[in-house]
Amino acid sequence: MPPLLSIKDLSIQFCHEGEINRAVNDCSFEVGTGEILAIVGESGSGKSVTALSILQLLPKQSSVTGEILFYQKDSEPVNLLKLPAAKINSIRGNHIAMVFQEPMTSLNPVFTCGHQVMEAIQRHQQVSKKIAAQQTVALFEKVKLPEPAAMINRYPHQLSGGQKQRVMIAMAMSCNPSLLIADEPTTALDVTVQKTILELIASLQQQNNMGVILITHDLGVVADIADKIAVMYKGTIIEQGNASQILHTPQHRYTQALLACRPAGKPKGKRLPVVNDFMETQIEAANHKLQGADQMTNDQQVTSTGQQRETILEVKKLVVSFPVKKNIFRKATQFFNAVDGVSFNVQKGEAVGLVGESGCGKTTLGRAILQLISPTSGKISLNGKDITTIRSADMRKLRKDLQIVFQDPYGSLNPRITIGNAILEPLKVHGLLATSQQRKEKVIDLLKKVSLPADHFNRYPHQLSGGQRQRICIARALALDPSFIIFDESVSALDVSVQAQVLNLLNDLKTTFGFTAIFISHDLSVVHYACNRILVMNKGKIVEEGEASQVYYHPVNEYTQQLINAIPGKKLIQSS
Repeated sequence: MPPLLSIKDLSIQFCHEGEINRAVNDCSFEVGTGEILAIVGESGSGKSVTALSILQLLPKQSSVTGEILFYQKDSEPVNLLKLPAAKINSIRGNHIAMVFQEPMTSLNPVFTCGHQVMEAIQRHQQVSKKIAAQQTVALFEKVKLPEPAAMINRYPHQLSGGQKQRVMIAMAMSCNPSLLIADEPTTALDVTVQKTILELIASLQQQNNMGVILITHDLGVVADIADKIAVMYKGTIIEQGNASQILHTPQHRYTQALLACRPAGKPKGKRLPVVNDFMETQIEAANHKLQGADQMTNDQQVTSTGQQRETILEVKKLVVSFPVKKNIFRKATQFFNAVDGVSFNVQKGEAVGLVGESGCGKTTLGRAILQLISPTSGKISLNGKDITTIRSADMRKLRKDLQIVFQDPYGSLNPRITIGNAILEPLKVHGLLATSQQRKEKVIDLLKKVSLPADHFNRYPHQLSGGQRQRICIARALALDPSFIIFDESVSALDVSVQAQVLNLLNDLKTTFGFTAIFISHDLSVVHYACNRILVMNKGKIVEEGEASQVYYHPVNEYTQQLINAIPGKKLIQSS
């Protein structure tokens, strides 16, 4: 049988201010009817650009050569690159649909979710509004959205990330396309939501016998559902073939690196391999790095010595409530407990993982600890001092000792300020160091500590990659030499290779600076690797806690077991 889509010798380049950048180099691959092809690679490898070229969605500055042949039923194949605008519009969303990476920016915030799906149906099927509404409800049921009839009248901001992604999938499936392109559909989603979205895509693919191109940076994500895999590196497909073959006997060093740098299943305390370890010309040098001596983890040291460390943070019966109903006098009559009676301790020098799905209360708990949100009741003690009752002026003095690294590094940095000044700013605010020259030297030293060159001082956030921006945020948090840092989903949206670099960096910095940390994440494999203890949070309560290895390998609570079972590529971990 002929393929559904055949790409031959595809090359894409961009011209900006006279400079030509080649994004894709002579790529060729095929996807058949009823087949799932996964295109895997790091950010900047060219996989999303390749997907966008299929539907002519690239900007005008681009130049595309090669062939993209689409085989429709009982007709000659058409080269999508040569189609006029009117013809490609009849194919977009109809015969070929796309699910984009970020559903919040893909959905129009001023229209209801139902309106946006109905619009796609009416554009291609020429049906009445009533029939389009009925089809939309049926689609919402198909993608397993709660209360599908009510979901029609809800706006994107009223839905969770996973629910918004389901709306996007419903919109993509509205015209029963022959080919579905899913561009990073699970990035930054909870592992449980990620699992359900992938299962949903696989289920719809089987029901409709359609072809699927699934784009991702994580080979583990596609281990359970992909039929074929193509691995992209610097705009070139360096390896492709049967999924089982690629996952279990990868031939190219880059593919081996993508598999090796995932923290899932890795021994605690051993340095994670990174892409550069594999891409070096001297194989012996790479092997030497990867065979580095295992370090005894902090939780093993505590157990072996039997000594109780000094408690730096103590949280007792903490409650954080938000009003959900008010009477006619605007007085709250009903509350929602985002954090519901939580108690735990953190010892000096310890790294504690706080794990749970979105909405479980973990970020609210982290912000309450930092007094960015006022607790409703309970007690938070830092170094024996109750910080829930101290004055604002005294709390400002304590700020230098309490720092946070947020999930989105780009949103955390001012785009108008150079990264050097962004790190320098807290030093000025708190009056640390005597002269501006001393402060600049301190910033340059911090840049080196997070593995960035000194000449990055005068660069702006948009000139750096996501992993580099996250390093800047870590450097800024360390500028005041804090004793306590909260990392709020700081590696969840990063490529697996960049994630490995950041986790290695945090391990090194923890040894250098000796800070105490709470790692907030939805991924148990990350916190198991990085932390001594794990607290599992569900619906505002801590449902399980214990040493990292105990919780990871021998979970007691059913919810914890669900989180572990949802870790992508579980079969891949077990087979390795």
